[in-house]
Amino acid sequence: MTAIARITLLSMVLGLSACAVQQPEPTRLPPIPPSQPSTKPAPTTPSKPSTPVKPSKPIPRTSASFAPPPGGNSHWDAKLGVYVLDDQTNTFYRQRTYYRWNNGWSRSISPNGPWEETDIRGVPGGLGRKFGQ
Repeated sequence: MTAIARITLLSMVLGLSACAVQQPEPTRLPPIPPSQPSTKPAPTTPSKPSTPVKPSKPIPRTSASFAPPPGGNSHWDAKLGVYVLDDQTNTFYRQRTYYRWNNGWSRSISPNGPWEETDIRGVPGGLGRKFGQ
């Protein structure tokens, strides 16, 4: 073995043995003072019968799956599966198409028309169920 290899090996052995021989000194924490009894009695509150509280679910304004209509006020109706336009009666929106019920179904790409007539197969399922078609 070369002299450099011997010195390196010897240094490593001595270095590691020094770590293994020394033990850490235990740390001592100060003693905990005894607690003194309180002179004040604990406050008591009259118990009230608990009534179950129903968590109120806020009505979602948007859908997680469908984008809302551009401009205009609307809210998502999960039962119908469409956005309901707040400013126009029986007018709905989903996936870039507006739907209107006026004694029959119409659809358009704009809330102001032009409207083309369609049948129940041309509207989302929730709308057809709501209007009994």
